Amino acid sequence: MSIKKHIPNVITLLNLFSGTIAVIFAVNSDFVSASLFVFLGIFFDFFDGFLARKLNVQSPLGVQLDSLADMVTSGVVPGIVMYKLIAITVDAPDFTSYSNDWNSMMQWNGFSLSMLPLLGLLITLASAFRLAKFNIDEDQQSYFKGLPVPANTLLILSLPLIMKFQNSDLMNAIILNKWFLIGLTFLSCYLLNSSIKLFALKFKNWSFKSNATRYIFLVLAVVSILIFQFAAIPLIIGLYIVMSIIDNLISK
Repeated sequence: MSIKKHIPNVITLLNLFSGTIAVIFAVNSDFVSASLFVFLGIFFDFFDGFLARKLNVQSPLGVQLDSLADMVTSGVVPGIVMYKLIAITVDAPDFTSYSNDWNSMMQWNGFSLSMLPLLGLLITLASAFRLAKFNIDEDQQSYFKGLPVPANTLLILSLPLIMKFQNSDLMNAIILNKWFLIGLTFLSCYLLNSSIKLFALKFKNWSFKSNATRYIFLVLAVVSILIFQFAAIPLIIGLYIVMSIIDNLISK
């Protein structure tokens, strides 16, 4: 049995391992550590596919394993983070809090659960649906249909990072508004499973003419990060969608 064909799968399992650790940190509201391990998992997610292509050992097993790992790193973690953020806005910052208002309704055996923050877990469900569709869609080779789950995860994780490292009263007020978070949750679920064609950052060659959209996007993304830091991530995701729509219109 060739060891070479299992190397990408080992990298994929490192993605899953990183995502599992991120879940533990997210449940304990340590969003910075959770983000660090998610970023590491996303790196492994990119690297396993790169290795599989370079070693020419792509396999159906690798495809399924990749989606299972992504489900944890880029599906479960952002759902938990959104749950926690919404819980903060309704004064229910953990799984054991309880109040008598309309937000908290479920309670048994001394354990209580706030209902409104559970909307955040819709992101996890939408991510699972998106990954399942991707696995059976043979068209998504040179483009994505709907927002990729790692990109959506970066969008959600950017929120606590903005609050932690930029600490702007205006941005904090927006992020800690429950209606903003609920609206973003539904928008996230829609984007994940929309039919919008989004370009993939895969370069078949290095010519500017063939990859103009990709080069322009990468330059604008780097400039945005240098200027806006973590606040650039939502801007970059929005830019990615807008540029993809424009690119689709031009190609037609």
